[in-house]
Parts: sequence; C-alpha cells; structure tokens
Amino acid sequence: MTAELVRGQNHPLSQARLEIRVSAGTPIVAAATLGDEDGRAHSVEWVAHPGAPTLPGLEVSRQAAADHRLAVDLDALSAEVHRVSVLLALPMGVGGPVSFGSAAVPFVAVTGLDGTEVASYTITGLDAESAVVALELYRRQGAWKVRAVGQGYAGGLAELLTDQGLPQAPQLATSINSAVVEGLARSLQAPPPRTPEGDRSRQTATSALGPDQSGSPYTTQGATGPYPGAQGATGPYGGAPGRPDGGASAADPAATQPTPAAPSSGGPIDYSHPRRQNAAPPPPPPTAPPAEPGQPARPVAGDATGWSMDERLYNQVWGMFEDLARTTAAYRSAVDFADTRLEKELDQVLSDPRSRIGGQGDAARETAQAKHVQLVDQAREALERDLVQLTAEAEVVEPALPVAYARWDNPAWHAYRVPMEMPMAFRLGDLQLPESDPLRIPMLVRLPLERGLWIDAGRTAASDGSFADSHELRQLAMESAVAHTARLLAVHPADEFTVHVIDPAGSGAQALAPLVRAGVLAAPPAVGAAGVADVLGRLTQRVDLVQMAVRGGAADSLPPGFDTSQQLLVVNDFPHGFDDRAVNQLRYLADEGPAVGVHLMMVADREESSAYGPLLDPLWRGLLRLTPVPDDHLADPWVGHAWTYEPCLVPHGSQVLEQVLAQVAAARAKYR
Repeated sequence: MTAELVRGQNHPLSQARLEIRVSAGTPIVAAATLGDEDGRAHSVEWVAHPGAPTLPGLEVSRQAAADHRLAVDLDALSAEVHRVSVLLALPMGVGGPVSFGSAAVPFVAVTGLDGTEVASYTITGLDAESAVVALELYRRQGAWKVRAVGQGYAGGLAELLTDQGLPQAPQLATSINSAVVEGLARSLQAPPPRTPEGDRSRQTATSALGPDQSGSPYTTQGATGPYPGAQGATGPYGGAPGRPDGGASAADPAATQPTPAAPSSGGPIDYSHPRRQNAAPPPPPPTAPPAEPGQPARPVAGDATGWSMDERLYNQVWGMFEDLARTTAAYRSAVDFADTRLEKELDQVLSDPRSRIGGQGDAARETAQAKHVQLVDQAREALERDLVQLTAEAEVVEPALPVAYARWDNPAWHAYRVPMEMPMAFRLGDLQLPESDPLRIPMLVRLPLERGLWIDAGRTAASDGSFADSHELRQLAMESAVAHTARLLAVHPADEFTVHVIDPAGSGAQALAPLVRAGVLAAPPAVGAAGVADVLGRLTQRVDLVQMAVRGGAADSLPPGFDTSQQLLVVNDFPHGFDDRAVNQLRYLADEGPAVGVHLMMVADREESSAYGPLLDPLWRGLLRLTPVPDDHLADPWVGHAWTYEPCLVPHGSQVLEQVLAQVAAARAKYR
C-alpha cells in the first residue's frame, strides 16, 4: 500500500533499486545531491544534474521536462553517502514560470522497478520559491528511509546548493541552467497533448496572421516521459511505463490499456501497438485484415487516432518515434546494468584473497562474464524484436504519407496538386539512432511554425566521421534551405504563403535558381546592405502593425490590400551585409514574428558572427538547428537520446522540384 507522506513524515524502504518519479505540469529541472552523515555535499562531484546526469548508483534526467524519472540504486552508493536529496528547480530564461506559486503543484513518488508506489508526496505550500528539496533518502542504523522535505528557496538553485554545503554553488547553478537552456534549444518538440479519451480534434488552421491571440496554436508539451508502445521497459534500470503518479497521463491516453506480454524468444511477432487499440474519432481508422491463425497481425497505415487520415498518420509517426526512443532507452539501460554488475562481481572476486589461488578465481570470472553476455543478449533480443515491429510499420506507413510528410522521392509528388488548406505538419528530414540503423523515422514539425529554422553552414562532422569543406557545406546548406522552402510553398494554399530572400553577396544564386526561375518569390533576392535594410524594415513594420491591431482588438481593420499570408524570410550568409540596426531587427523578427505569421530561416555559420559575442546567443537558442549533412545534434523530449538528423533533399537529377514549383507558380498567378 502506498504511503502518502506529508511534510516531515518518513517511511522505510525495503528495496535498494528504486525510481523517483516527478510530475510538475511544466518543465522543471530535476537534480540530486549526495550527502554525508551531516547531510553535506563534499563537492560538485556529489551533485547529479542535467550537465552531469550520472553518479554511481544515481541517474537523473538530462534536460528540463514536465515529468522525470530518477533512478537510484542504494546498494551502489559509496559507503560515505548517507543521504540522497532530490532537488527540483524552475529553469531560468526559458519563458516559463519564475516561481512554484504560479505553476502546478509538483508531485513526487518513490516506486519499485515494477512501477509499484512505495511512497508519494505532493509538495504544497510553495509560493515565491523557484527551487525546492522535494524529498530525501537517508540511511539510519543501516536501513534506508524516505522523508518528505518540501523545503523551498526563493533564491533559486544557487541558494539551495549553498545550503547543501557547496562553496561553488552559484557557479554550479549557472552551469546547470546553461545546460538546461541548451538542451531545450536543441530538443525536438513533443506532439500536442491528447484528450483523456484518446482523441484530439485537429485545431482549425488559424488565419494567415498566424496563431490566434491566445498565443501558440497548440500547447507545447515538455518531456512527458516515455510512452508505452514498444516492448521493454525504460528508465536507467528498466522501470515500468506510466505516469509518475501511476495513473494514465493526458498525453498518454492508452496508458490505461493493458500492455500485452512480450512474445517469447523465437515466437511470432505481434505487430499491433498496445496503446493504439482505442477507437479513433470518426471516420474510423483503417484496420488490418484478419491474420491467419498463428500469424501476427500486419501493420497498417493510419493505425492511430485522428479525425482525418493526415492526422492519424501524423499521430502514428509520432508514436513510432516514441516507441523507438523507449525501446532504445530500455536496451541502453540493460547494457549499462550488465556492465555495472560485471564490474561489481569482478571486484568481489579480486577482493577475496582465496580466489586468487588456483582456478577458483578464473571460474568466478568466467561465470560473471557469461552472465554479462546473457544479459546483453537478452536486451539485444528485445531490441531486435521491437525494431522488426517498427520496421514493418515504417514500410507500410512511408508509402502512404501525403506530400507534406513524404520524402521527395515518394510517388505522391507525381500526383501533386496545390492544396486548399494548410496541413497539420510538414517533413524536415529523418531521424535515426545508432542501434536502429537503417530504420528512419520522419521528422514532422507542426504548422504554422512556432520557432524559426537555422541551417548550420558551419563546419560539421558528418555521421560517418568525414568533414565537408567550407564551400561544400555552404552549398549543401543552401540546397537544404531551398528544399525546405519549396516544400513549405507546396503544402500551403497558393495565396497563403509568401517567401522573401536576403542574399547580400549573391553567393546563394545557384541554389536559389529554381525558386527564382519559377517566380514563386515575393521579389528577387535582396542583395547588398540596402536590400537587407529594405526587406527587414518592411517585415518589422508588418509585425508592429499586426501586433497593434491584435492588441487593440482590431485585427479586422488592417489596411486594404494588406497581405495576410504567412511570411517566410530566408537569410543567407549572415552577418554579411548586416549592420547593428539590421541585427536588432532580425532578432526582433525571430522573437516576435512567429506569433503574427512571420517566420525565419537562417543559413549561417555561427562562428562568423562571433564578434557580436553573447548578444546573439538568444537568437541561436531560439531557432531549431538543422544541418545539411547527417549529424547527431537533436535530442528527444523524453529520455534525451542524441538523434541523428538527416535532411530531406531532392534526389540528384530529379525534376520533381521544378514540376512542383511550376504548379505553385501557376496557382499563385490566379490570385494576382
């Protein structure tokens, strides 16, 4: 039975390996400190935080998230450690709440590896505090207990760490927050939350002015924790899936569905997704044809909830992404556990003088190594089983994707017609993990864009370890930008998307030629400092005008002939041709533009703007960084895997781009 603790109450712990689950409703930082008998942390090496998430017997999340799972192995802690304090803090400088009094009440639960709650604590009474010691695990007379603490600190993480006995507390707090901000900047956006019944009606496309006055077109969900879907457990020690409080999460409606047992080794593979068995909103999703007796069910495209096939495919792709993240986390955790166990058993053998004589020591080492191989093989078998399932699903989903989600070599483009409405999302590229090669998951991003795009033209190591030279990278970066721009033009109605280009030195003329020849740009690419100033001035004035109209409740009173379409500004060779005024205008567009339908796509090498120092750091952090070559720089919002991103480029020699742009240009001509 779960012990529901109140502040100051304790409860004995009968298990050594535990999970501490945190649910806060808003992205927070989860960390932990190790303490001696007096509760003092000896140094920064006694703190597990997103910048250094792993200590012996302790692992925390690598980034800020709404839900966390911390893994604790009390037997693996050093004999000097008598206390483990769980810390929660609000990240600074990311636009979220600045105190717990303006956020949802945090909930913390200590569970076993099977998900059974041992104790829970709802942290109430917080107001101006931005950091809190949630609870502590402490050793008393050889036995471990958990105590609900709930001690808040208005001075934030720095004050909390100082109270823990760390003289370097301010510097450590700054480094933790920097690591969190960088993690949030490079993390993929989670899909919008679903309703508890499992269906989520598609939100109506907003006007061309951008999202409605309430802000974002959908709620950005932080890291909601792994979702049940793929076989195998997640968490550093293979914990069970589910919401930290043991119930069904709003972002995981199928958590209430029983998860079928994993198939036995060598048995048939069940291709059906346990969390996708709930009925979808009308029209009903496609169902797989009945399988032959003794054969697994075959996957089908659109096997997810949604009001339309596009929405069902979008949700299905996100489900595949979640499943791959989860099963890979389970595999890596199992391998880490096997390595730790092998090291511990070998240490025990070497610490016993009797085992050093004769063959007893060799036999013990062989036994330990055999156990290690067995554990790794079992983990690999479970991973391979899930990869087979996901690969089979990808093989039927990929050909069924609409043009907004499809690769450029998909036959769907040969039947392309200019759409009448904006789709839910569009494809930016593919994502993969080292363990899943060659399986790739489409990277779909919601429309309208909520943050700008930055295609890094700087020196980047490709996934195969090779380096492209500077000129080649710049060319590839511009080709990638043109492919993304063409796709955005293709998936929007003809009169609802306008593209502006700034190319101060004209270095991107060759890559931009398809857009220029097709006549789909608002004007020829702007060159020189005068061209830069003109385009930025007009777009800045547009943002100001729309903001004033919206804030004054007069959005319908814009000047006659005002272009209400979504606007995309493509900037090449930044900061060439930009003076201080232009740089400030660019930052303003990046910050304020998306809310009123003005979006930014940068093709730039960050090193070339280093002369501006930290002035441009918010600009780079606010953009989603993409690369022109495969690179593992993106993180998922659940377990923080480093995903390899591969851009979605037009196949060499293909005419599909020109054919699509010709149709877009013909449709746009009818509205002029």
